[in-house]
Amino acid sequence: MPEFELKIDGMSCQHCVMRVKKALESVKGVRSAEVEIGRAIVSCDCKKEELIEAIARAGYKVIN
Repeated sequence: MPEFELKIDGMSCQHCVMRVKKALESVKGVRSAEVEIGRAIVSCDCKKEELIEAIARAGYKVIN
């Protein structure tokens, strides 16, 4: 199963962490999402672009 490490701009608190985690977990195929301020590690059966789009809808930007 592919694993992606994403650097995320705009996160500054635990609310941001929970918002990004919820957005990632809503993507079909995501098995796990470990999120901390500025970073997420996601194991999934989906495309990286789908993860980036979910993060953007949550109001943040992937910078890698």
